[in-house]
Amino acid sequence: MTFSSPRTLLLTLVFAGVLALPAEAQRTSGAVGLGGQIGEPSGLTLKVYNETAPSYDFLAAWSFTDDFFFLNAHAQWNQDITAENVNQDFEWFFGPGAFIGVADRSGSTDDEAILGVSGRIGLNFIINQQFELYGQVTPRISVIPDTEGDVGGGLGFRYYF
Repeated sequence: MTFSSPRTLLLTLVFAGVLALPAEAQRTSGAVGLGGQIGEPSGLTLKVYNETAPSYDFLAAWSFTDDFFFLNAHAQWNQDITAENVNQDFEWFFGPGAFIGVADRSGSTDDEAILGVSGRIGLNFIINQQFELYGQVTPRISVIPDTEGDVGGGLGFRYYF
């Protein structure tokens, strides 16, 4: 079998990967959740879930107030919240992370690369084993080009497949 372009090869690999997924989507160790987040910042989120180890959360987002596009990655520990007479699944999460981004500085023709560290804390509401809603707060400290603090956060959803 030959492929006429890298694009054809990539589409074939993605299609084969989707066919290899289990027929029943579940939020179990190794499951991948894909979704969106609105807030400051807003963007697309991908999470690799682990029950007994840190999960890994990635966010490609745009800050509308700062004209800032960035990629954010976090290790994330999930802890169940148990309450008497509550039949829903809630958990809180926390973890360290880092971000890299590009800021569009007004009055300048050059964009500015930004690198920094961040943390995350929030709540998950697991609707079923395929779908979760979350709210989170993300304090960030940029270290390149300047040391500057900021806090972001948002509400989002993920579907696990």
